[in-house]
Amino acid sequence: MKDIRNIVILTGAGVSAESGIDTFRDGGGLWEQHRVEDVATPEAFARDPDLVLRFYDMRRESIQTKQPNAAHHALARLDREWEGDLLIVTQNVDDLHERAGAKRVLHMHGEHLNAWCTACDARVPWTGPLIGRPACPECGAAALRPDIVWFGEMPYRMDAIFAALERADLFVSIGTSGAVYPAAGFVRNAREFGAETLELNLEPSQGTPWFDEARHGPASELVTAWVDEVLGA
Repeated sequence: MKDIRNIVILTGAGVSAESGIDTFRDGGGLWEQHRVEDVATPEAFARDPDLVLRFYDMRRESIQTKQPNAAHHALARLDREWEGDLLIVTQNVDDLHERAGAKRVLHMHGEHLNAWCTACDARVPWTGPLIGRPACPECGAAALRPDIVWFGEMPYRMDAIFAALERADLFVSIGTSGAVYPAAGFVRNAREFGAETLELNLEPSQGTPWFDEARHGPASELVTAWVDEVLGA
């Protein structure tokens, strides 16, 4: 690590799985017994907004009962103690990185604890239900939806992510399937920019062949051990 100063970390569902948050898809292509096409696309929201709002209301309520695990705490420690550039790009829409204490976090797929007003484009903190069509705190319109990037929509702050990848000396992917783009392509972007690459995942992912090194096992164990190595603990 003596030549490493700038680190970009991509985290996916595998980081939060040990906190009791289900991974996005199971083997049947379902998300918590729902077809992704029914709850995670703009077309689904247009077709049956009540179904989509109820689904996300349940997820928003559930996430507030979960707690960060050892992997979140290890990354928060790295964030506190690493003196170089560090960016944690997360595909997760929970707030467990922040609750563990991490500050340098970018949510590329949005956040469950935010709502987005499609009338005035405001994004506001939101912990309650949306099914009752509450008014936007900024403009008063009944136009709030989950602040979640659905399939077919552009992830947030891609310019900032690519700028960080361009500067990175090390790219680390933690708990991701390597199946959802554009995040699945970050390892190749990082390699093209000259960064070293490391995968920490429960099992080999679709992107494993692209990494310089891959370690497989529970995130709570792998991430804690890796952060200890990085910080010389």
